[in-house]
Amino acid sequence: MPISTEEAAHRAASDAERIAWVDAQDCLLGSLPRAELRERGLIGRGTFILLFNAAGELCVHRRTLSKAIYPGYWDVAAGGMVGEGESYAESAARELQEELGIAGVELREHGRFFFDQPDNRLWCAVFSAISDAPLVLQPEEVLEARFLPLAQVLRDTESKPFCPDSLQALRSYLAALA
Repeated sequence: MPISTEEAAHRAASDAERIAWVDAQDCLLGSLPRAELRERGLIGRGTFILLFNAAGELCVHRRTLSKAIYPGYWDVAAGGMVGEGESYAESAARELQEELGIAGVELREHGRFFFDQPDNRLWCAVFSAISDAPLVLQPEEVLEARFLPLAQVLRDTESKPFCPDSLQALRSYLAALA
């Protein structure tokens, strides 16, 4: 499917963005362009932010078709790669604001995990936030979003394509609560 000039420019900027590069123990080694990390099978850092409303429903969104990995998939978390010189928490706050337009909320960290699939090797930090503010979707990243009861989200993961890394973040979050 052809992509717009705006999406192509966003993808090029994203590929050139310098990402925190780490080893298998999450020790910082430096930073590299996103595309180089993926091409060389190196490990980056990522954040996953589970956004709930006051009713306890989880925000689920669908990724744009221009995304480099998991295009068009459903996602249970906002998030992305930790940039050069950025902490996990700083990245989480930035990503939540960029993707869903939510800022100034308390972010709670729920642990970290290593995600290892071809083209997507990450040390991941899981955060949650609660907000009833209106969502402002980033058009280059998000096609649509809605809040759903957690039980419905878990049922949907059995029949719809969901990002495996964000599902692992959700499992990590649920395990931390147990």
